[in-house]
Amino acid sequence: MSEALQPIFAIEKIYLKDLSVEAPNTPEVFAEREAPTVNVDINSQAREVEPGMFEVVLKVTITAQSKDKAMFLVEAAQAGLFQIRNVPAQDMGPLLGIACPNTLFPYARETISMVTSRAGFPPVVLAPMSFEGIYQQQVEQQMLAAQAAGGKPN
Repeated sequence: MSEALQPIFAIEKIYLKDLSVEAPNTPEVFAEREAPTVNVDINSQAREVEPGMFEVVLKVTITAQSKDKAMFLVEAAQAGLFQIRNVPAQDMGPLLGIACPNTLFPYARETISMVTSRAGFPPVVLAPMSFEGIYQQQVEQQMLAAQAAGGKPN
């Protein structure tokens, strides 16, 4: 196989695209002794910015609440620019939905931990995760939506 047709998967750039921290009820919430309820929402999106170059954004939203008061809200959009060429079409979904988010996750994890700590709270350390399950759920949802619409899945 010639070198020109070899699959290419390369990280071009990893960057923090957006970051938001809100702690609306400070300093009063620092006196709370009850452990807060912490919710984590993670999703990713991919788009082709030019032929063979894809931006993948991993968005992590963390909310913490104690009793009826919001302690903090952190939203981080960790992004990466990936060069992906000469890859079969059927392999693009798993690359963009699993491999790229898995690459970005440690960076997002570090950002969330640092930001919650800097906001005066114990650091939120996200458990390691694999994006394969999330990707499979997205594929299943697309298939169900296509079936409900009477069409074929993408």
